[in-house]
Amino acid sequence: MSAEDVLLDVDDRMEKAVNFLKRGLTGIRTGRANPGLVESVKVIAYGAEMSLKQVATIACPEPTQILIRPHDIGTLKDIEKGIINSDLGYAPNNDGKVIRLNIPPLSTEVRRKMVKTIRDLCEECKVAIRRVRQDGNKKMDSLEKDKSISEDERDQGKDEIQEYTKKYEEQATKLAAAREDEVMND
Repeated sequence: MSAEDVLLDVDDRMEKAVNFLKRGLTGIRTGRANPGLVESVKVIAYGAEMSLKQVATIACPEPTQILIRPHDIGTLKDIEKGIINSDLGYAPNNDGKVIRLNIPPLSTEVRRKMVKTIRDLCEECKVAIRRVRQDGNKKMDSLEKDKSISEDERDQGKDEIQEYTKKYEEQATKLAAAREDEVMND
C-alpha cells in the first residue's frame, strides 16, 4: 500500500460517513411532509420484507400529507399494516386505491428533541471521520516505519489527512445546521 492509496482510502471512508449522515437526516421530520419519512418503512409483501419505496410510489401533494400509491393494489393492506407496525405513529387513511398520511404540526418540544437527534447524528459522523483520520495516520506511520515512504512524505500525508478531516467535518456541520434550521422553522 502506498501513501496515495492511504489517502484515497481515507477520502473515500470519510465521504461515506458524510453520506451516511445525509441518509440519517432525511428520515428526520421537519414541519412538512417528506417522502423520506416513510421510505424505509418495512412492508411484508409477496412473502418477503421490503421497504415501502420498493412497493409503492410516495408523493407529497400537500405540505401536511403523504400520498402512497402501491404499484400493485393487492399490497394496499400490507402497506397499511407496515405503517401501523412502524414506530412513526401515523394513522393511515386507506380509500381502496391509495393511502394518505396526515402529518400533524410539530410542537416546540418535539422540534427540540429532533434538533438534539440531529446534533447526535452529526457528532457520530464526526467521530467516525476522526477514527478514519486515526487509522490513516497509523497507516502513514507504518509505511514510514517499513521504509516505504520518507519521513517528509509521512508528514505530508498526515497533513492531507487532516485537511480531509476538516473538510468532511465542515460538511457534516453544514448538513446538520441546515436540517436543524428546517426543523425549527418549517
